[in-house]
Amino acid sequence: MTSTDIAVSVQNLTKSYGAFAALDGVTFDIERGETFALLGPNGAGKSTTIEILEGYRDRSGGEARVLGVDPQHGGLEWKARLGIVLQSSGESGNVTVREQLTQFAGFYPNARSVNDVIAAVGLEEKAGTRIKNLSGGQRRRVDVALGVIGRPELLFLDEPTTGFDPEARRQFWELIHELKREGTTILLTTHYLDEAAQLSDRAAVVAGGKLIDIGPVGSLGSAEARVPIVRWLENGVSREVRSHDPGATVADLVRRIGEPQNLEVVRPSLEDIYLGLVADSGPASHGESSARVAANTLTTEAAIAGTSSKENGLA
Repeated sequence: MTSTDIAVSVQNLTKSYGAFAALDGVTFDIERGETFALLGPNGAGKSTTIEILEGYRDRSGGEARVLGVDPQHGGLEWKARLGIVLQSSGESGNVTVREQLTQFAGFYPNARSVNDVIAAVGLEEKAGTRIKNLSGGQRRRVDVALGVIGRPELLFLDEPTTGFDPEARRQFWELIHELKREGTTILLTTHYLDEAAQLSDRAAVVAGGKLIDIGPVGSLGSAEARVPIVRWLENGVSREVRSHDPGATVADLVRRIGEPQNLEVVRPSLEDIYLGLVADSGPASHGESSARVAANTLTTEAAIAGTSSKENGLA
């Protein structure tokens, strides 16, 4: 694999606020055209990682390259190649959904059809509604629409479907599949493990600022963690055993005790494996919220001192 095949490269990434390490030596690559999920509990370091890669936050150490550019020094031309869906937005509330998307589409040379994007996020009936009058979930759909309108080479999705109903989530998934078919690279954070399993080629799990596992979604966790579990009730006692051959295990049970009561064969889901990984990693000493408090404090102190802040975001 050559450097041109890599959309995002992170090597020993660190971010510290005084003695607190929000990120501690995180390393991963994302291939062009890949959908990559970054998973972890609240406070794991996911949003800090995303913000560094977007150019919104400077790293303390390590290396990062995004579309071949150090995000700490990315200019407007580089930013125009990105699509960003933040956890929260600051879109204007006094314009309609269609007006906002039409304005943003004008910033890009090859923007998507405004009507197609509105349909993809399930806002056809609200296209003429002022954003300030939308529900929280509908505003979230506007966030997603703004992130994809410019046909980005790399799309950052930070908890994109929070507030979506099941139908809207499915519509969003179809949009992501379409983007993937077009060759868009996608970096996704989500608390919905079924969403990660549905959309991602690979995933990384972070906890306490450290990367604890990485690989194709179906291979996360230890081999033992993915072994099916056979559960049954015997003499009023619930029993279970992991088995590489659950069919043979059930057959042995039938021969020994007859037809078992409450028999079930459970194949560990991504959620089961993820929870096991996070539990094995131990509790984080601090949360990402602590990092944000520290960052906000530093930003405030800099402002008081008259330090100019670095320009961020797409102008």
